Amino acid sequence: MPNLKDKNIIVTGAGRGIGATMARALAADGARLIIADRTEEDARTVAESIRAGGGDAVAVTVDVRDRAGVRRMIDTAVSSFGRLDVLFNNAGVAQTKPFLDITEEDWRFVTDVNALGVLIGMQEAIKTFRAQGGGGKIINTASIAGKQGYEPLAHYSASKFAVVALTQAAARAFGKERITANAICPGVVATEMWKIIDKGFRDTGLTTAEDEAFNHFAAGAVLGRPSTAEDLVGVARFLASSDSDFMTGQSLLVDGGMVFT
Repeated sequence: MPNLKDKNIIVTGAGRGIGATMARALAADGARLIIADRTEEDARTVAESIRAGGGDAVAVTVDVRDRAGVRRMIDTAVSSFGRLDVLFNNAGVAQTKPFLDITEEDWRFVTDVNALGVLIGMQEAIKTFRAQGGGGKIINTASIAGKQGYEPLAHYSASKFAVVALTQAAARAFGKERITANAICPGVVATEMWKIIDKGFRDTGLTTAEDEAFNHFAAGAVLGRPSTAEDLVGVARFLASSDSDFMTGQSLLVDGGMVFT
């Protein structure tokens, strides 16, 4: 198990789902956590649960599309823990729409959170890493949809392709400063987000039964089951730790064998 005792980590979208699971696992390894979420109550609940287990966590409310709010989030990490070591850009949204029905408003909603939010977080974290003397880690949550496009998730897929591209670009730009950037690409994970996606399939008439889309996509995993948030914990721990210091620009598929690249 990686030793994260000296790591100060921000996880966005950490109020529930994958983010909350990741944050609790990193805290269990000894990291100090900023639990960042757009919903204050969710962030506070996760932070309190970490502290109740003997960990160190501070809850912060943030909209990742708002640069000033992201800056305050990072400044809170530095003022609370002394420095920032890892930014985990996990916040994201999904929307199901047939290709020809995607509007400009739909596009902006999905890409502003999933892509612009990641860009802003990376930029502000890198500024802090530089101010601290260099070195630092960025972990981004992408998706199998960042490896191939899916209908009717075209704009979601585009936003996750952008996350992969931003990860690669930052790795090339800042590697000589010992700043690494890597991404995790989950598959079909049993979370609230997939409930939203599944409902979107039903609402657009593409499926009729609850969990029909979820089960259809999950059937593509060669390991024979959908993912859980816990399946992603090992890779998150690795990327946050010194074990991954010589790794950058990579987008790791953790999907049970849905996509091979």
